[in-house]
Amino acid sequence: KGVVVEVNSETDFVAKNDEFQQFVSDVAKTIAEQNPADVEALKELKCGDSTIGEMLTEKIAKIGENMNIRRFARIETTGVDYIHAAGKIGVLVEAEAENNDATKECLRNVAMQVAALSPKYLSSDDIPEEYKEHEKKILIEQLKNDPKNAGKPDEIIEKMIIGRLNKELKEVCLLEQEYVKAENKENVKKYVESVAKAEGVSINLKSFVRFETGEGLEKKQEDFAAEVAAQMNA
Repeated sequence: KGVVVEVNSETDFVAKNDEFQQFVSDVAKTIAEQNPADVEALKELKCGDSTIGEMLTEKIAKIGENMNIRRFARIETTGVDYIHAAGKIGVLVEAEAENNDATKECLRNVAMQVAALSPKYLSSDDIPEEYKEHEKKILIEQLKNDPKNAGKPDEIIEKMIIGRLNKELKEVCLLEQEYVKAENKENVKKYVESVAKAEGVSINLKSFVRFETGEGLEKKQEDFAAEVAAQMNA
């Protein structure tokens, strides 16, 4: 069982507090053991003599700072977790695979890839048509407004759009991204297949989850993904 949970506080000072971190640990353990449907259901669950919601209220009153359980994800299968920068980024990777050291190392490398390059989808098969259409409209506007394309035939513009769209879609799909640690520019899918072949096992990536603390909430975003990429290439 693997769990990643985001619990927000107002300051880093509180986030580094032992009592706050113990609370987060208790929340994660409760999610792992009782598998709630969502955050509201989680708050109703018992942890010791209190519910998670009661514990949250008590911590807010005691610490004197607002806190919030924002989101969580849970897997119950073969997989790995990766936590970067003391909880700034959390990743879970789920796979159908034998649970051995080589597989764990492979999946951990994939988890670091997710942390560094922040893919949106596992593969191109998972991309909704609405997303493709939205990105295509953006590209059309960009190309139309570029003076370099003035007078170009529609069929040439269409080919340019398709080419750029395909390139962009590869960048948001984990399996099709160039593997960060690759020496020969292989993608993640090829990397996983090479490990599976070398070990004589099957490794089938099923899903991943990537949480970045405060994602979508903070006005100032630090580039933690760049930190992970630098760490992988060190």
